[in-house]
Amino acid sequence: MNLVEIAQLAATTAEEKKAQRVTILDIRGLSVIADYFVICHGNSQKQVQAIVTAIKDKMHEAKVPLRGIEGFAEARWVLMDLGDVVVHVFHKDEREFYDLERLWGDAREIRQVQ
Repeated sequence: MNLVEIAQLAATTAEEKKAQRVTILDIRGLSVIADYFVICHGNSQKQVQAIVTAIKDKMHEAKVPLRGIEGFAEARWVLMDLGDVVVHVFHKDEREFYDLERLWGDAREIRQVQ
């Protein structure tokens, strides 16, 4: 599975859990952190945790290594490290505050679902 397919799988899985504004940003050449960001948000802590759990389970099924998860207990901004793909699952208030799409404004948007 290539990196775009991993990002697409994470995005699709988030959508299945009713994540909002699911976006994939291509940050190759802009950062050494990763090649792709998947960004989405949920409307409650429970929904954020459900999105993260679903992505974790789907990556396990697809045999994609999950290197770490940060922020799950608080469920305000959860980071999932899939190597060169980083998934950001926000609570809606934090997403508006941090506005990663603006911060990474030079990144090419691969996909956005409203």
